[in-house]
Amino acid sequence: MAESCACDTAPRLIFSCCGSADVGEIADLAARKLHKEGLAKMYCLTGIGAGLSSFIESTKAASRVLAIDGCPIDCAKKLLEKNGFAGFDYVRVTDLGMEKGKSPVTTQSVETVVNTCRTLLKGAGA
Repeated sequence: MAESCACDTAPRLIFSCCGSADVGEIADLAARKLHKEGLAKMYCLTGIGAGLSSFIESTKAASRVLAIDGCPIDCAKKLLEKNGFAGFDYVRVTDLGMEKGKSPVTTQSVETVVNTCRTLLKGAGA
């Protein structure tokens, strides 16, 4: 059974890097897994980057926001910050011991990111 997001009115949102590098794919797959588990809702980072008001307003209304980036370029984090968001939870795949261009996309690599994100999402305020 999927876990509920444990929020009364506003969902928790996940924004993920979907870059072409292996670590971007790992970030994306981790976000999708968390979404399927019901821990948070994966949301459209491109809508934020485009400055679309419906995406901005929905994100402002979220009870919690998590950004997952693959590498130190930090695209997800920078797009959120560029659009006025701060204080969100953040995970970078390369900070978890994986190296861009040298990290096979495996169940274990995805699960490493998922476990880190679960800890954040189940933390204070969850």
